[in-house]
Amino acid sequence: MKLIRNAAVICSIMALSLVVATLAIPDITAVTHHAPGLLDFGALSLATPTVVALRERRAKLVGEMQAMIKASEDEDRDLDEDETATFDAMKSEKDTIDRRLERAETLATSVAALDATVPAASRGGGVVRPPAPEARREFESFAEFLSAVRFNPNDQRLNYVESAGADGENFSAELRMDNDTSGGFMVPPQLRTTMMRVEPQEALVRPRANVIEAGTPPDAPVTIPALDQSGDSPANMYGGVEVKWIGEGEEKPETDAKLKAIELTPHEVAGLVTVTDKLLRNWQAAGSFIEGLLRSAVTASEDHAFLRGSGAGQPLGALNAGATKYINRAGANTIAYDDLLSMVSRLMMRGGSPVWSMPQAALVPLAKMTDPEGHYIWKPGAVDGFAGTLLGYPVRWNNRSPALGQKGDVLLADWSHYLIKDGSGPFVAASEHVKFTSNKTVIKIFWNVDGQPWLTAPIKEENGYEVSPFVGLDVPA
Repeated sequence: MKLIRNAAVICSIMALSLVVATLAIPDITAVTHHAPGLLDFGALSLATPTVVALRERRAKLVGEMQAMIKASEDEDRDLDEDETATFDAMKSEKDTIDRRLERAETLATSVAALDATVPAASRGGGVVRPPAPEARREFESFAEFLSAVRFNPNDQRLNYVESAGADGENFSAELRMDNDTSGGFMVPPQLRTTMMRVEPQEALVRPRANVIEAGTPPDAPVTIPALDQSGDSPANMYGGVEVKWIGEGEEKPETDAKLKAIELTPHEVAGLVTVTDKLLRNWQAAGSFIEGLLRSAVTASEDHAFLRGSGAGQPLGALNAGATKYINRAGANTIAYDDLLSMVSRLMMRGGSPVWSMPQAALVPLAKMTDPEGHYIWKPGAVDGFAGTLLGYPVRWNNRSPALGQKGDVLLADWSHYLIKDGSGPFVAASEHVKFTSNKTVIKIFWNVDGQPWLTAPIKEENGYEVSPFVGLDVPA
């Protein structure tokens, strides 16, 4: 009977200890697993001073009761009369504390509930809203972009140009044009590459030239160092560095390499086109037409400047550059076989892809060109079409060249020695005011660009023979 009683007492104390441990440590996981926005009022009551004090007293009583039982069991005996009275008194006190603790926790929970705010289910109760369609950021075509510029300037797509702002920030597109309040809208990147794309059949210079990207800031001048190879040969080939054989004890020559600077500053160029409002509203059908107009204007203006530009407020064209080597033709207003041979002999042959550029009017004298025995050279018969090459180099019919017989009408050039510096743009602006009474819209496109040969003069080879990547045909001497 003694063993059974002691075992029952031990089980009772262990159960009490488990209850104390459970109530003394807040169940944090229960709090965190509640639905978002809901409060656990039971957890809030655990922090009150009354509850904490009662739990500490109860834990102390249980500890003393456990020590009393453990001491008797270690001695393998039952509690004596005094120990039993003490144990029963502690158990009665613990039961009283349990009742007081229950009332204190209930009161604390009720007080905490008075100040708690429970969010409405619609504002945080797990309600899932259906996803809204993402706002459009791109235009289907260049014509749709122009239509929005003209008829819907508040279109959100006009205010978004990806990666156009500083440090990746997407500032409003119309604020990045220039300081003019009517600066226009920047052409979106996906349309800019389409409009500025020029194939070799459309442009002569840009597809073959050395193009420098806009950079940051896009319209700032760029200076490119180059070896100064002007002067007499052979020292000019190495920028003034001289190499001499010296005898024993003789002084070594002092030589310095000469450098020069090539500066490119993008210049602004603009084009205008007038279209009817009806055509512009029908942008889906008019897309290829309007884009073709603007692309042709961009290509033609650039090609003309890269070929014949004066260099004053515009690119320096190859025909006006000091680097071009001119050959006087044998006869006026025509092209002879000896003229072409002389031009090829003066071409700087350093690889690359040289190409002939000449007006279409040159086709007749080329086709009638004969050798000393009177045989046609370039066009032996009337059955086949014209050859695409002349003395091994491709021929480009270029009606932007000077007229037949004028200086520079025939040009043999390696355009990889021509530098193009792109600036900001292109930008587009539309105005209905100029042609308001005619229901027409004037569309302006403008951009910034510069270009020039990086050589400033023909170069002398080491044997003194003068050559150039740009060789033109001049009038007779």
